[in-house]
Amino acid sequence: MTVMAKNIFRTAFDRVIEARERQVRRYVNGALLSFDDTTLKSLGRRREDMIKEGASTFPF
Repeated sequence: MTVMAKNIFRTAFDRVIEARERQVRRYVNGALLSFDDTTLKSLGRRREDMIKEGASTFPF
């Protein structure tokens, strides 16, 4: 396999990983948004920030 082919596969793999990380972050944010503001504050999170980052309530 040539160096170029390895780079293409590595780039594709990295993009898949990044997409899954974004998907997981949205899912976790969706779950955390069910907590009250006091609990979120104790976790160091703000509801407004999580809404901006995006949230989903469905499992992937």
